[in-house]
Amino acid sequence: MSDSRLVYSTETGRIDTKEPKKEVESKVFKDGFVRIERQTKGRKGKGVMLVVGIDAQQHDLKKLAKILKSKMGQGGALKDGIIEIQGDDREKLKQILEALKFKVKIAGG
Repeated sequence: MSDSRLVYSTETGRIDTKEPKKEVESKVFKDGFVRIERQTKGRKGKGVMLVVGIDAQQHDLKKLAKILKSKMGQGGALKDGIIEIQGDDREKLKQILEALKFKVKIAGG
């Protein structure tokens, strides 16, 4: 023990404020197509459309997700480099992505 009566100090600590920005790894297909998948697992039967295969280093996924959600008129999210859009209107989503100059395939049944 020291003779100091210091109770609290912000001078030192274990929290490092310099955190490196985490890069998002996205699944990119060799043929260059973007895939639209439908998934219901773990969602209590509610379906979502997954937009997979967009390169995160060439496109701003957050901005693209916002555009897609607003044009579709539905909610959604961006998780691990995959854009999730609520609902099941894959044809409309395909048309919107093709208008944004993407090559699109509908995957799954």
